[in-house]
Amino acid sequence: MTETQLRTWTHGIGYGLATAFIFMLALQNLRYGFYDLFYLAATLSALTLIGLAYTILCRRSQLSAKGHLLILIGLNSGLLTALLTLDTPGIIHWAMPLLVLNLLILPLRQGVALSLLLVLPASAILLFEAPLLEAITRIAGLFILLTAAALYIWHYDHMAQSAEDLAITDPVTGAHNARFLDESLQKEISRAIATGHPLSVINLSIDYVDGLADLHGKNSLQTLYQNMTEHLFTVIRAGDTLYTLNDTEFFLILPFTPEEGVRVIAERIRRTIAEHQWPSIGRATVSIGATTRGNGDTRTDALRKRAHQAMLDARKRGADSVWFSAGETVTA
Repeated sequence: MTETQLRTWTHGIGYGLATAFIFMLALQNLRYGFYDLFYLAATLSALTLIGLAYTILCRRSQLSAKGHLLILIGLNSGLLTALLTLDTPGIIHWAMPLLVLNLLILPLRQGVALSLLLVLPASAILLFEAPLLEAITRIAGLFILLTAAALYIWHYDHMAQSAEDLAITDPVTGAHNARFLDESLQKEISRAIATGHPLSVINLSIDYVDGLADLHGKNSLQTLYQNMTEHLFTVIRAGDTLYTLNDTEFFLILPFTPEEGVRVIAERIRRTIAEHQWPSIGRATVSIGATTRGNGDTRTDALRKRAHQAMLDARKRGADSVWFSAGETVTA
């Protein structure tokens, strides 16, 4: 299940339960003749039903659906208005499921902010209208519920982010992995097409891998790979991204970089690696292939294949070398 699908189910179930709960309140108040509360509950249940319908209509874009904020502002405003105008102290209990709904539907910061905009005025009303001990007890209950729900949502968001980071990051090197490369490169290609700015990529591979493994051992080669990743992070510019393809290759995406720029960057990377003294290995070199997006490059495979072939061409010309493979010229 994707994050969008999970959000859709969560929002739909949240709105559905809220609609059922508030509708039952409406029927109960109608039964006992509390017509003001009946109209309030009917209005609130209509809003939650709208939220449910909105969730279904926007099921493919739940992560960016902004209408939830407006719906929940309406729910919170309606309840707060009722607290100010109706002489019914027990209505404060209606705020409890609404606080949970705020945090369940909205991003954490928005949910907490909206909940506080409901709880703080409600607390002032309680202190003014209810006996002190009763008011303090109800206020404490609201804040405990808000704190517990916010901590749970924060923990969920943190775990989800950690899982996403693990899915796209190489645990050994800390760089992005090959799984995330195609997605990122396609986004950069689309942005380059839309803006007309140049886009370049680099594929580099450690030279004489088998010889290094035989001479120094696989553990030393793994250490070299980690150290070289850390070194590349210090060489690339802000906005450039680094990916590890396997135990010997790297891939760099360089947005807003024309041919002359990627040539300079590739040469600088080659030189700094060759001049570096690597722990337990000593000297090591890389073969580097570079290319720039052309008019026909609308998908990732063309750029990746051309960069990889350029790297192989560089290796054929001898270790510790750079080769640039030109694509079709991009015209404005």
